[in-house]
Amino acid sequence: MHRPRKEMIAETRAKLIAAARHAFGTIGYADASMDDFTASAGLTRGALYHHFGDKRGLLQAVIAEIDGEMAARVNEVAARAPTRWQHFVDECTTYIELALEPEIQRIMFRDAPAVLGDPAQWPNASACTASMTDHLTRLQEEGVVVADLDPETTARLINGASSQAAQRIANSQDPEATSKKAVAAFKQLLEGLRKQP
Repeated sequence: MHRPRKEMIAETRAKLIAAARHAFGTIGYADASMDDFTASAGLTRGALYHHFGDKRGLLQAVIAEIDGEMAARVNEVAARAPTRWQHFVDECTTYIELALEPEIQRIMFRDAPAVLGDPAQWPNASACTASMTDHLTRLQEEGVVVADLDPETTARLINGASSQAAQRIANSQDPEATSKKAVAAFKQLLEGLRKQP
């Protein structure tokens, strides 16, 4: 019995993404050969071109997958916070701390910016900014953060700071020590948004 075409397409895409993710995560984007990872997935270079256009398109698909996983992990941690403010802080700092993981370091914070440019321009960035803007608007309404800041502008600045912090960790000679410093500095930055009693 033949499987539906939609199912076969999804399986082919998943195989290519998994093979590319492994290659990008272990040897890096520049050294990953399209022929090697298509062969390891049991597919042809033609399948890669058909589904993703090129190696860069495949990197974007890998990033989308990892980004979705990172968002789920960040949300899981933040959901345990006792207050909206702590939820917001945990969400931001957990994202930064994920830069300690080798696969995320290499793909998301070293290779992807080098290949795709400014992370603020990636397709997922607008959803992140919108979520952060919503959090800040609610915190403002609750009187937790200062009233005279623009939530969207602030969200974009925080997003840029967290992205820079993560990239600094990923490119550090001592990621653990850099992470501690970056998270501490970032928390101090966020404290500046709070309304003082």
